[in-house]
Amino acid sequence: MPTPTKPIPLYPTLNELRGLILADYPEVKAFLEAGPSWRMQHWLWGLDFLKYIARSKSEHTFSRFRNETERFLIWSFLVKEKPIDEYRKADILDYADFCWQPPVGWISFGSNDRFFPSGGYYKVNPDWLPFRLKLQKNEEQTPDKKRYRPSQETLAAMFTGINAFYRHLMNEEYCYGNPSQIARTDCPHMIRDAQVKEIRRLTEDQWAFVVKTAEQLADKDHKYERSLFVVVTLKTLFLRISELSERRNWIPEMSHFWQDHDENWWLKIYGKGRKVRDVTVPTEYFPYLKRYRAYRGQSALPSPGDHSPLVEKLRGQGGMTARHLTRLVQEVFDVAYSAMAKSVGEEKAKKLKEASTHWLRHTGASMEIERGRELKDVSEDLGHASMATTDTIYVQSETKKRAESGKGRKV
Repeated sequence: MPTPTKPIPLYPTLNELRGLILADYPEVKAFLEAGPSWRMQHWLWGLDFLKYIARSKSEHTFSRFRNETERFLIWSFLVKEKPIDEYRKADILDYADFCWQPPVGWISFGSNDRFFPSGGYYKVNPDWLPFRLKLQKNEEQTPDKKRYRPSQETLAAMFTGINAFYRHLMNEEYCYGNPSQIARTDCPHMIRDAQVKEIRRLTEDQWAFVVKTAEQLADKDHKYERSLFVVVTLKTLFLRISELSERRNWIPEMSHFWQDHDENWWLKIYGKGRKVRDVTVPTEYFPYLKRYRAYRGQSALPSPGDHSPLVEKLRGQGGMTARHLTRLVQEVFDVAYSAMAKSVGEEKAKKLKEASTHWLRHTGASMEIERGRELKDVSEDLGHASMATTDTIYVQSETKKRAESGKGRKV
């Protein structure tokens, strides 16, 4: 089997990684064996690092580190052609330059699976590429791949991923230095950001269109009852998409809704940092919970013995992954954007073109703070370690004071 002339994926999903047998991925095996001996060694280093990440992090975090590690190794194999334990600061800066403007043959427009099963093995998906140029919703023209530039967040994630990889290699005594730490400071593409941060959220009108759209979809076709429940739950209870998804060490269940002695309702959530928190459940949320449970043929409210998944698969058993839940929400966003653009104009609807699932968490928390709810209470529902985090993200007290004082300046 010839060495591929274009990049191929190196590592599968979290579930497939646990029982990975390299012989089940013949194209990857052939690619590794076709190069110098250190190519296979580096792949094993990456595998060891990702197994370490998989033991302690969420599926979403694993995917981020998998993407960065994989891309770095592919570049090392096909472009730099040099062992990473020999890298210096200049080599990492070369990689940063490559990520800033990768060749168009390394860029795709979609998020494609890396492998697909075929004949008892896993074959490489020819549509997969290491970089992705995200298409805006309802974009009329296909963007020019030559205009691809990573965001500052993407560059920061790249350095974070490589830094974590090198730290692991140093702890395991595979490497004796970490060139990524000093390279980040000298990277010409990294910009120190002192801008005023705008919360990525929906307006009151945009949220109204989203929830109305979800309700109309569910009224017409009952399969959208699940989408309505997910959208309302993410926004109203300030949840991350991962907190609704099934993970290796946590399955969200209906029994995680519970009532205290004062008849207050709570939802037990397994969040970031492997911390469990209880989120308050407002009265106006219950009609949506009851509607979803009625669709599933369940009683109006959950009981302590109800171990059914919080969000069930339509086929098979168990809960849904974060990726599948994201697709449900994005479909609602797409339909809501079209309805709002037609009703009140594209300008007022355009944020729905870029909205992600995390915007619902920001939207719910921001609206609660604007309603006048205590910052401490919102912070605890969000799962923030301190109120300072909530203030920085949602309230921005100092920024508001500065803006107010700036209004009085004279021409």
